Amino acid sequence: MVIELVVATRNRHKTREIQHVLGPEFRVRDLGAHPEVSEIRESGTSFEENAKLKALAASRQLPALVIADDSGLAVDALGGAPGIYSARYAGANATDTNKIDKLLRELERVRAIDDRRRARFRCVVALARNSDLLGIFEGTVEGRITDTARGDSGFGYDPIFVPDGFEQTFGELPTEVKNTISHRAQAIRALADRLRRLEFGD
Repeated sequence: MVIELVVATRNRHKTREIQHVLGPEFRVRDLGAHPEVSEIRESGTSFEENAKLKALAASRQLPALVIADDSGLAVDALGGAPGIYSARYAGANATDTNKIDKLLRELERVRAIDDRRRARFRCVVALARNSDLLGIFEGTVEGRITDTARGDSGFGYDPIFVPDGFEQTFGELPTEVKNTISHRAQAIRALADRLRRLEFGD
């Protein structure tokens, strides 16, 4: 039996990553297949609030299991920024390159070196159906920010983040490795365990 999921996003990179982590027992679609669902505003003050807002809003409009994630990068030298504003850090329509350039400029401005370049990616995933919140799942990966972007895999801030225990950025690591250790992979694996119990009653 294949478990059907709708991700409350129009980010195809994110949808692909979630499908890759979940594997063939799940079928993942996103809001690209549901133009009737209006844009959901992220008005929360935490990753958890934003994930819940998006999952519940989409589940009111779709007869499906819905998941939504909110994730971002927190850099010690910048007081935890960009945090929940990671996607909008360089403006509403900024490219990944724009966001990376701004972050590296800010680290240079505050003269962040060595341990002050410590950072972590955090992901919170919310699961909802028919306006009911069914679970919250989290993942965190610690690492550091590089001086320059390296690698062209992944998306977002992946080319400047080196996870602990590795020398390569998320942008350089093979997809199979990243999708084993990443913050989103951790949260999605916990979600998958919950979904199997929901569907099969284990």
